[in-house]
Amino acid sequence: MAFVVAIDGPAGSGKGTLAKLISEKYGLVNVDTGAMYRCLTLYLVRKGITVEEVDKVEAELPNINIRIERRDGEQYFYLNDEDVSKEIRTTKVNENVAKFAQLKCVRDMVTPMQREMGKTQDVIMEGRDITTVVFPNADVKIYLDCSEEERANRRYKQNLEKGIECTYEEVLKSIQERNRLETEREIAPLTKAEDAIVIDSTNLSIPEVAEAAYKIIDAKKEELK
Repeated sequence: MAFVVAIDGPAGSGKGTLAKLISEKYGLVNVDTGAMYRCLTLYLVRKGITVEEVDKVEAELPNINIRIERRDGEQYFYLNDEDVSKEIRTTKVNENVAKFAQLKCVRDMVTPMQREMGKTQDVIMEGRDITTVVFPNADVKIYLDCSEEERANRRYKQNLEKGIECTYEEVLKSIQERNRLETEREIAPLTKAEDAIVIDSTNLSIPEVAEAAYKIIDAKKEELK
């Protein structure tokens, strides 16, 4: 396995931003695992399939192709060759992604895709079960935490910047429901790995969070020399 930095944490804690900064500083391939589940969710929602219809979900999985492209430092996500980079951030997907992500058949499809990416290249990967399930032997494990209120505030501002219409109350409710689903689900729940180092970003600026992560990574790289 190549050098792997794994980050877990709840929605809106800043994992994506941190992963991008780490990727740029250390030359690691940045894999947005959450977006992979969002692409799959978008496909199923468009088909009108609900999380209760597991047989239909399983039947559709072979028809789903997810591709990530990187251009000019940005990631673009393709669902069966359609650029869905904006669509996967909509409220409808937000409301359903955690529900579909808890299905065993869905995780059995996505997890091997994620592991394969870390076999031949140095990667930074963030999600909910990266440090515990996908890469339990990752070189660096970080658990990025943050209060629900601050996470909702950040996600609300991000949505407005992207032109996605919503209210703060809607975002907070979505954050709270996702947190419940992700921590209580039976398969690969969001939890802190025993050897993961916690960074609480609630009262930290982005540069401060990044600096804390850099110190952890630099220490590990020094250890591996």
